[in-house]
Amino acid sequence: MSKYTPVTHVIFDMDGLLLDTEKVYLSSITEVLKNHGKDYPNDLRVKVMGTIPINTATIIIKELEMDISPVDLLAEFYENQIKKMENVPFLPGAERLIDHLYTNNVPIAVATSSGKDTFKIKTANYQHIFSKFHHIVLGSADSEVKQGKPAPDIFLVCASRFDDKPLPQKCLVFEDAPNGVTGARSAGMQTVMVPDKIIPIEMTSHATQVISSLLDFKPEDFGLPPFP
Repeated sequence: MSKYTPVTHVIFDMDGLLLDTEKVYLSSITEVLKNHGKDYPNDLRVKVMGTIPINTATIIIKELEMDISPVDLLAEFYENQIKKMENVPFLPGAERLIDHLYTNNVPIAVATSSGKDTFKIKTANYQHIFSKFHHIVLGSADSEVKQGKPAPDIFLVCASRFDDKPLPQKCLVFEDAPNGVTGARSAGMQTVMVPDKIIPIEMTSHATQVISSLLDFKPEDFGLPPFP
């Protein structure tokens, strides 16, 4: 008996959920902002988590009252972080869960705000894993995704690209960011949240389930095949 409404399809965020990229983003943005005489407080980090790159830069500029265009700030971020992204490791439990769902013929996909260039770099050494996904939607580069997270667009587009086009309530989304959870819930999907430690507990309350690591996830809670 499932603890929650049973699902048939699974959608994963990528940054900070599957891949341990948040440390790279933190060091990169912190270094760039320091060059501009600005700090990068935790509340601002939480606010931009999960947003598409151009929106990230726009929010940071507004919050910190910076005199620079979003495009130029984004270019500085990109130049600083690009080399650091080449060997970003998977987070605990990510590979195991992907492999388990794939082996049990559960359709899986990725819905990420990552840009094309950074996505290629981050996944270059992991093609044997990312090839298991039915499809991947890059929110910042996909013409069908009109608005980035926290809007529901990326999740609805992602669901529509499965062969059998499941209803939103049949999809389970894994997210680490409040913006991503908001988008998934707005799309009518259940969400499992694995939040960063800096995220206040009140910003996790809208998730269907909150766990500290993907190692803690029990597929049978959502009607999926249990781990052996």
